[in-house]
Amino acid sequence: MLETLTVQDSVELAVVERSGFIESRHAGAAVVLSPDGEVIARHGNADVLILPRSSLKPLQAVACITAGAPLEGEQLALATASHTGTDRHAAVVRDILTAGGLTEDDLACPPAWPGDSATRDELVREHGQEARVRMNCSGKHAAMLRACVATGWPTAGYLDPAHPLQAHIREVVERLTGEKIAHTSIDGCGAPVHALTLTGLARAIHRIGTASDRSPFALHRVAGSLVRAVRENPWTVEGPGRPDTIATERLGVFTKGGAEGVMVMVAPDGTTAALKMLDGAARASTIVAATLLARAGSLSDTDVAGLAEALPLDVLGGGARVGTVRPGAGL
Repeated sequence: MLETLTVQDSVELAVVERSGFIESRHAGAAVVLSPDGEVIARHGNADVLILPRSSLKPLQAVACITAGAPLEGEQLALATASHTGTDRHAAVVRDILTAGGLTEDDLACPPAWPGDSATRDELVREHGQEARVRMNCSGKHAAMLRACVATGWPTAGYLDPAHPLQAHIREVVERLTGEKIAHTSIDGCGAPVHALTLTGLARAIHRIGTASDRSPFALHRVAGSLVRAVRENPWTVEGPGRPDTIATERLGVFTKGGAEGVMVMVAPDGTTAALKMLDGAARASTIVAATLLARAGSLSDTDVAGLAEALPLDVLGGGARVGTVRPGAGL
C-alpha cells in the first residue's frame, strides 16, 4: 500500500478570512531547502507520496532537452509551461512543431479552449473551436515530440509509459529526485506523472533552480538554460495576470504550480519550497510558497506583501473586498 498524504500528515497552510471570520482552512504539507539543498523546515509530513502534476514539468522538460529536443528561449520556457492558450502561446507551440516537421495532429494531448478568457471569447466570436495547441500542456507535448524526432524514436505512442521517451524521462526524474519511482499515474493531459515525496520533488526543483547554464555537466547546463528562459520569458509559463507569471515577474523566482494544490518555488538565492494542499485547492499555493521563502530569509516581507496584492486573493462581499486568502498557523 502506497503511503500518501493524509489529514494526520497535514498542518494548516492557509485560511480564508471573511469579515474577520475564518471561513475555510487549507491543510497540507510543505518543505523548505536551503541554498545548498539541506532541509531547513518541514510543515506536516513531506516524506509521503504525492502526485506533482504539472510541477513535474521542469523535470520532464530537462529530460526532453537531454534527449535532443533543440529548444531555446521562449520555446524552451514553453516546454515547462501550463499556459493559458493565448495566440502568442499557440504560435510558439506551432513553431516548435513545424521546425520538427510535425503538425498539431501529432499532439496527443486533448483539445481544449484557451484558459485566457479574452482569447476564448474571441475564438467563440470567430466560430472557432477547441484545439490541441490551445491545451495548457501543449508546450510540454511539443517538446516531447521534438525529442522523439531528434533521437529517432517513434512519435506515435509517445505517451505510452513503455515508450523510450517516457523511459528516459523516468531515468531523469529518478536522477534529479534521488528517489526510485514507486507509482506512475496518467496526468490530465494523458502523459505519465510519477508519484514522488515532497522532499524528493523539492530536491529536484532545487537542483534545476540552482543549476548554471555554464556548468561542465550537460544535465546542469540544460537545467540552467531552462530556468534562464523562464525568467526571461515569464509570460510563457502561465500567462498575463496568472500566479506563476506574476510571481516570476515580481520576485524573480522560478516557480511552477501543479493541479490539486501542488507548488514549487525557487528564490534567486536557491532557497526552495515545495508544498501540497491536501484538498487540492490551488488558490493559496503561490502566496504560501512565497511566505515560506520569506520566513527562510530569501525573499523580503515587503516584496511578498506586494505579491499578495497582485495575486487574486481578495474575498468579496457585494463586490467589495471583505477579506483575503492568507497563510495559516501551520507555517
